[in-house]
Amino acid sequence: MKISIINGPNLNLLGKREPDVYGSTSFEDFFEKMILSFPDIDFDYYQSNIEGELINQIQDMGDSSDGIILNAAAFTHTSVGIADAVKSIKSRVIEVHISNTFSRESFRHKSFLSPVVDGIIVGFGLDSYRLAVESLIKDNKIKGV
Repeated sequence: MKISIINGPNLNLLGKREPDVYGSTSFEDFFEKMILSFPDIDFDYYQSNIEGELINQIQDMGDSSDGIILNAAAFTHTSVGIADAVKSIKSRVIEVHISNTFSRESFRHKSFLSPVVDGIIVGFGLDSYRLAVESLIKDNKIKGV
């Protein structure tokens, strides 16, 4: 099973940026642990601060991955283009947020992605990604993939 993780703007600063909100672990450190926790999963990871590059990655991985875990970060609340990219692919997409976006500023309460993704996991820290992986594994077993 192949799972692609696509992260948006400023998530390259995890571990440094607002540790009270996002924790003190870098995504790279977390990702290494996740690879060890799920040895049967073929993971790939991509991060960009540029909206168009995220759209390109979604399109590129949309037919070759069994699932995509997408944390579009701030673009979640602004990008019709990313939502349209998600609608155009075959892969299941799980929207993930590290923080509870609904307990933060009101502009973070609106997601252009939520109506077009297969599921949403919000507010469990980096563990949100693990929960998304487990959801995709379970879904593939149910479908007999």
